[in-house]
Amino acid sequence: MNAAHPDAPPPAVQMHPLLHHWVRVGPGRQLTICTGKVELGQGISTALVQIACDALGLAPSQVHLVAGHTDLAPDEGYTAGSLSVQYGGAAVRWACDHAHALFRAAAAKRWSVDATRIDVEEGRFSVPGTTMHVDYWELAPQVDLRVSIDVPPSGTRRTDAPYVGRSVQRLDLLPKLTGPGFLHDLALPGMHHVRMVRARGSRSVPATWPIAALEALEGVDQVVHSGGFVALVGSHEGRLVRAWAKARRLLDFGDLPEAPVDAAQAHEALPLLQSLPAVSKRVYDDGTALESTRVHSASYSRPYLAHASIGPSCALADPRGGRLRVWSHTQGVYPLRAQLAAALGRPLDTVEVIHAPGAGCYGHNGADDAAFDAAFVALQTGLPVRVQWMREDEMSASPFGSASAIALTAGLNDAGEITGWSMALWSHTHMARPGWGEGIHLRGAWDLDPPMPRPVSRDLPLPMGGGDRNAIALYNLPQQTVDYHFIADSPVRVSALRSLGSYANLYAIECFMDELAERADCDPVEFRLRHLVDSRARAVLHAVAKMSQWAQRGESGSGTGMGIGLGRYKNQAAYCAIVAKVDVEEKVRVAKVWIAVDAGAAVNPDGLINQIEGGMLQSLSWTLKESVTWDDSGISSCDWAHYPILSFDEIPEIDVQVIPQPDAPSLGVGEAAAGPTAAAVANAVAHALSLRARHLPLTGDRLAQAIASG
Repeated sequence: MNAAHPDAPPPAVQMHPLLHHWVRVGPGRQLTICTGKVELGQGISTALVQIACDALGLAPSQVHLVAGHTDLAPDEGYTAGSLSVQYGGAAVRWACDHAHALFRAAAAKRWSVDATRIDVEEGRFSVPGTTMHVDYWELAPQVDLRVSIDVPPSGTRRTDAPYVGRSVQRLDLLPKLTGPGFLHDLALPGMHHVRMVRARGSRSVPATWPIAALEALEGVDQVVHSGGFVALVGSHEGRLVRAWAKARRLLDFGDLPEAPVDAAQAHEALPLLQSLPAVSKRVYDDGTALESTRVHSASYSRPYLAHASIGPSCALADPRGGRLRVWSHTQGVYPLRAQLAAALGRPLDTVEVIHAPGAGCYGHNGADDAAFDAAFVALQTGLPVRVQWMREDEMSASPFGSASAIALTAGLNDAGEITGWSMALWSHTHMARPGWGEGIHLRGAWDLDPPMPRPVSRDLPLPMGGGDRNAIALYNLPQQTVDYHFIADSPVRVSALRSLGSYANLYAIECFMDELAERADCDPVEFRLRHLVDSRARAVLHAVAKMSQWAQRGESGSGTGMGIGLGRYKNQAAYCAIVAKVDVEEKVRVAKVWIAVDAGAAVNPDGLINQIEGGMLQSLSWTLKESVTWDDSGISSCDWAHYPILSFDEIPEIDVQVIPQPDAPSLGVGEAAAGPTAAAVANAVAHALSLRARHLPLTGDRLAQAIASG
């Protein structure tokens, strides 16, 4: 975190202005820090504890973190958008600074000394050179935390940082490795298991449900049925899973109704999207084009993508005691609570949602839907239940990341400078989370009798952006326009997936920059620097070129290539430049990846590197392998054979350099690597083959098509 506070409190502090919403004394010899930002595998719980420790003068063992609990923690919306350190960390620092100042003032009053003379270490206040000492727990009766949060006076805030900036070991790993650290491991007394029976898609239901036959299956104690919502309930999970497999064979889902496109187009995002009805809007228009001597155009696309979490979605619900308690790996406990209450017709204060870690997803996967499934079944049966989706559910019923198609045109002059730039993109919404807009965004609620209506599709506007996130190029261009052709209807259910539209847009922009560099007879790094004025963007570009020995990358067409990609996530968060080295034979093998990143002040450098590496690897998997497919009966990419992801033996050597910026504000880093990775790999492939495949994923078949078409 930056040492100075902003002029205004973070948004969550404005929503929850009392200090005791954030800081409490206890349990035992600990202070409780409350946050709405939840652990998704990104290490945020460790980073927030580091921030709290530095502000309060505590050791990590003296902090009890409560995160994502609607009864106990503040509402910070979703844990999304790479904003957890930037905003959630700022909120924790703001509150902890004030709490520290209050306790320090209480100690000063007790001893009749100036507060600036008082030190605090591991929760113990003292005056150097004296025997006076007291701790937080002794002072607690004299300090009222039910006050409005404010910035403490200068000189009473802690400015030393023994923990922020250090690579502290992740605090969440030990329970995950040695005990019930995941939601999937939780068990409630008297709990029953649930398996859902659904089609491979979001539109198809059987003409009739053979309820009597389902109830007769061994291992099924009850069947919960309402319209198209069918759940099998049993006390023994193994028997219930076998019953679910038999139940699938009892059902005839028929053809997928209302499919808006031919299933043969499922692999071809560009013609598919451009064939669908769209609402067009110019979202950016700046400058005046200069005279051009050459014009170049190209089109790019990415397919629909699945979250493909290793652990399928899960939720627990307990209706006993007059309240509905739901445990979920949702990214937004408060939005989910509001949606559950509305869909189930219950008062808001009778629903409690508690976050527990699940498999990583970074976006809107099936977690919220599984939570509704559990809540509905629990209320119908009166039993505590655990809903565990099957792999087929996870890969077909949860939302996908939207496909995108991008067309770019730019002019060049004789000096090899860009004279004008136009971008057109086609995509669906990238945001249909529970609580976004009007209506209920829960799959199970749409299946009930009577069904909840599906909300009208709309996207996030710029500057955050959805489909158009990062569509405004970072480069210094004399003229730039961006047209967004928004497609409300999608052949598959879509919502937020890590980086939203940024992945496709940065991929297209950075590939196009390479193509323009080639036409300008200019090195790709030099061409980018020629059009960059942002000093921090230039710095990461210089750094990654030096790390990778870019100047020695060699000639194109040898089968081995190096490519580069650059981006600043949302044009507001971290800067990231990536160079990839690939070998191309029957398929693309990424041998090494160099990454330079500037994320401002790093709270936990090791955690920052973890996020960059993880984001790069997920993007690598999307870029080389992943694509949702369907046929006349629904989603066909429902298992690992039909939806392959990057395997351990395909992980490249990785070298990450963090540009130190200790005095700059911390910037979100979790999604910064997605677009630059895709571009770096595609540009490396083009360098290796002396030809370009523009449409993702870059599978062996795609490369063969590119070679065949010249």
